[in-house]
Amino acid sequence: MRLVLPPFGTALLKIAALAFVLLYLAPIAISAALYARQTRGDWRSADRSSTGLLPPAATHPEAIVRIFSARTVSWRGILATHSWIVVKEAGASAYQRFDYTAWGQPIWIDRFVPDGRWFGSVPDTIVAADGPTAEAMIPRIRETIRTYRYAQPGDYTVWPGPNSNTFVAAVMSAVPEMAASLPATAIGKDFPYDGRWIGLTPSRTGLRLNLGGYLGLTVAWVEGLEVNLLGAVAGLDLRRPALKLPALGRVGW
Repeated sequence: MRLVLPPFGTALLKIAALAFVLLYLAPIAISAALYARQTRGDWRSADRSSTGLLPPAATHPEAIVRIFSARTVSWRGILATHSWIVVKEAGASAYQRFDYTAWGQPIWIDRFVPDGRWFGSVPDTIVAADGPTAEAMIPRIRETIRTYRYAQPGDYTVWPGPNSNTFVAAVMSAVPEMAASLPATAIGKDFPYDGRWIGLTPSRTGLRLNLGGYLGLTVAWVEGLEVNLLGAVAGLDLRRPALKLPALGRVGW
């Protein structure tokens, strides 16, 4: 016996298929085409020098907190970005950078230039806090890093997580006054680092339902409306109206 859908059901399926093509497949295809047009060298010799996004630590006495995100290495940059954290206490003469990677001990401290290019990619600034505001954040940032539950060799998983974006999302959750969201290209940001598949978003301004990082729905003022499909995120930024698209990220103001 053949299942025959009513006209309404058929129309819904067509709309869902069109939405999947426009919101997921088309952005990935565009990002892949842009990547194919780039001139690339060996990733091992790619530029990792400072971008000048941070002032010289020795001449800047105030506390600083930054979260950066940049396209990741080689073809994976078609889809994903890598995020990291930089802090400096008031009066300190140097920054401290924290990355979570697949190499050796997952949490790396000061392995790279604080505001450096990520293997040639210039980072975007996701969070910028200075002075007393930053000073109040730093103890919780350091404690979250110290007690991070996926800190052992072998814990890192590229997809669906825990990866670098999961690590940074956990820190942002511990400091909700950051009031920011990692980009849609930060695959792994929705992995349930706290073991809960339903709960508040990192900003504490809404709710997130997540099935192990593979499927999810986020509705929040800061994070916006996001649909996670196999780690690829599409949605809307509600505060500053714009589209969030997999592979391309934010499209709007």
